[in-house]
Amino acid sequence: MNRALLPDIEKRKVRILGIAPYSGMKIIMEQLAAQRADIDLTVFVGDLEQGVQIALSSVQSDYDVLVSRGGTAKMLEKASSLPVVEVGISIYDILRAIKMSESDSERLAIVGFPNVTANAGILCELMQYPIDIISIHSREEAADTLLRLQKKDYSMVLCDMIAYTTAQKLGMNALLIASGPESVSDALDQAVTLWHTCSRMMAESRFYQDILRNASQQILVLKENGEVIFSTVKPEQLDETIALLIPELSDVISRKVSKFFKNIDSTLYSCICRRIHFADHYYAVFYLTSSSVPIISGKYGIQYSSLKETENALVSDVFKVMNVDTDKLNELSLPVLLAGEPGTGKEQAARVIYSRSRLKANPLIIISCSLLNERSWNFLINHYNSPFNDNGNTIFLKNVNALPENRFAQLLSTIIDTSLSKRNRLIFSCECPAGKPLPKEAAELVNLLSCVTYYLKPIRERPEDIPKLCAVYLNSLSLSMANQIVGLEPEALRLLQEYPWPYNYTQLGRILSELALITNASYIQAGDVRALLEREHPAPGSANAVPKGSGSYTLDLSRPLSDITMDIIRLVLEENDGNQSAAAKQLKIGRSTLWRYMTRSEG
Repeated sequence: MNRALLPDIEKRKVRILGIAPYSGMKIIMEQLAAQRADIDLTVFVGDLEQGVQIALSSVQSDYDVLVSRGGTAKMLEKASSLPVVEVGISIYDILRAIKMSESDSERLAIVGFPNVTANAGILCELMQYPIDIISIHSREEAADTLLRLQKKDYSMVLCDMIAYTTAQKLGMNALLIASGPESVSDALDQAVTLWHTCSRMMAESRFYQDILRNASQQILVLKENGEVIFSTVKPEQLDETIALLIPELSDVISRKVSKFFKNIDSTLYSCICRRIHFADHYYAVFYLTSSSVPIISGKYGIQYSSLKETENALVSDVFKVMNVDTDKLNELSLPVLLAGEPGTGKEQAARVIYSRSRLKANPLIIISCSLLNERSWNFLINHYNSPFNDNGNTIFLKNVNALPENRFAQLLSTIIDTSLSKRNRLIFSCECPAGKPLPKEAAELVNLLSCVTYYLKPIRERPEDIPKLCAVYLNSLSLSMANQIVGLEPEALRLLQEYPWPYNYTQLGRILSELALITNASYIQAGDVRALLEREHPAPGSANAVPKGSGSYTLDLSRPLSDITMDIIRLVLEENDGNQSAAAKQLKIGRSTLWRYMTRSEG
């Protein structure tokens, strides 16, 4: 303990409240206090419950320490928030009581709580006194013990306060083992020492708490049950912060998570977590550091996800059907490139890889390259809080071939110059038509970073999986819908298997969701499937259907301009997984304009 940090507390008198179980002890305490300049003592007489009541009604007078004796002291320790010092019963006090009883006592017993009988046993063994020593643990046990002794014609009992009052009620001869001046003086010394020690510890605690409250990091300590133990979070943000961190509490306590990101009051916070064990309890410590560039998660193409959030977004059963061997990809820590047509589940595959990797305790950061604006790009490349400057995370760069040539060159330079792929797990994705070579950006990443390449097949290459996929999707939908759909009619399933699915799993999931909403029967009807697929572009069997393996899409220019416009909007929406903001940005129109087109089409 650095005493230079602490205030000069030795000069102030220690304010002591004494609770004496008998008047004689009060007199001794007051006499000793009068001889000392370091204490300010107030004493009341009261035993057990009465003494506790007196103490509790007096603590509002700003005392520092409580001093009492025996059972009263034990009760005060449980009832009062102030430190309690017990006036002991020394061997000398017991010897004095024995000498007082020797004149007319034939059969003598010492009855009391263990703090009395332990010293009595040592004394009697040392002095060879033929005295029976009996320990008690409650007022009821004292009465039973004294009644037994009374029947055996014990002439005298030496006892503590509880046994003494009980013996008086039974009409027995009893001597109270009183605490002498030496014991009382020792207790007062202990009270002064205890207060000085506690004061120094509290002053040092306040000193370091003040330092922590002025630190750039905010700190929140939660007990296993969510109780707040310590906080430097701003009071106006505390409730929101606790609500965001409580879902992570069990994972921090079990050491499943050590870092994640959260948005609090429109500001992104990096949260590093620690589990601390103290006094038979586990505590979660959250260190929150705010970004000076407020970025709402996902708004500018950067999204932060914890393990729990990632697992909640997964449709893991679909990947069992798709046979994506993510466990094998995690055997090595090399970067991964996921290639495939739009909607083949590249983002879902990245989430599965992350959730099964050794870095799953840290965040998954998804960077959508097609959505990055100038501000978010500068944040990634130049800001000290950029995820590129952090370590131990999984970074998923989505649709990396959508980056302009100058940005891609800058990204590649950053990855190589800062050893980004060695400090973090990198996952890339690119759109690549079936049977076509990788885009040049993706090929450059593979060659320079030794990426493990994984191609996700389109649905049309695996029509035999459609029945299983439909079962998985419909089962997932049934958990959130009232109508329980058993499956599809054979003809309906055949139509789905023959459709070329230009947007693959994304499109299939959307079509099944629409069919589930409009179907009132237990089985999805072929007529409903046919009507929905005819509204899609391109329709199965039409001149504009996607040839197997081509990956290209054509528009029927013989139709009205409004129909062609809606075809383009549907294509762009599919390409952006239904994200209207991203689609509007790609089309270079406002979101409200996009909404008007869609509303007009639906009408």
